[in-house]
Amino acid sequence: GGVNRNVIINGAMNVAQRGTSSTGIASSDYYTCDRWRIILGGANGRLTMTQDSSAPSGFANSIKLDCTTADTSIASGEVLILQHKIEGQNLQGFAKGTSDAKPFALSFYVKGNASATYVAELMDNDNTRQVSKSFTVGTDWTRVELTFPADTTGAFDDDNGASLDLMIWLHGGSTYTSGTLNETWASRTDANRAVGISSFFDSTDRTFFITGVQLEVGQNPTEF
Repeated sequence: GGVNRNVIINGAMNVAQRGTSSTGIASSDYYTCDRWRIILGGANGRLTMTQDSSAPSGFANSIKLDCTTADTSIASGEVLILQHKIEGQNLQGFAKGTSDAKPFALSFYVKGNASATYVAELMDNDNTRQVSKSFTVGTDWTRVELTFPADTTGAFDDDNGASLDLMIWLHGGSTYTSGTLNETWASRTDANRAVGISSFFDSTDRTFFITGVQLEVGQNPTEF
């Protein structure tokens, strides 16, 4: 534990300087809560993104994604991802790429309109390596806790470049789902990044809420 252990900025979705709602989202950009970017490519589905007041106990805000146009014919290259970029200078405590490398403990709160399975991915941009873990969403707020293993290959650059991306996969075509989900660090293979996910665009009833996102050094997530 300790102070400043969370390398995620605005994990409680409290800051939304661009605005609190954006409708008809059809492309990749930052829309509402600071630091949280939508990656949308190849899909005909559309969504609304809002800073929402629905949140678990101890939180005031969340990101809400609401499918407004469904896309049930999924082309191979389609993606919908909620992305958070982290600078290398804020990641040195993980000692990645050394013999003292530490695990990554990720936690967050989620809910939706129905049961669904999505994927959380850590993408090492400095060394083109990645690791993925699946998680489930239900209709009530639940805390997801995922531990990603230490990686003794490939150090993060000690600068203000985007060394690590947290990617929450909500929709993907066969380019990203046709292999075997990669749950240990390895060189990036697209087919292994988001295997087994549901599609956020399967219905206009689909919603996804997230808040309390924390990424820290260690085997076990701690309280936000």
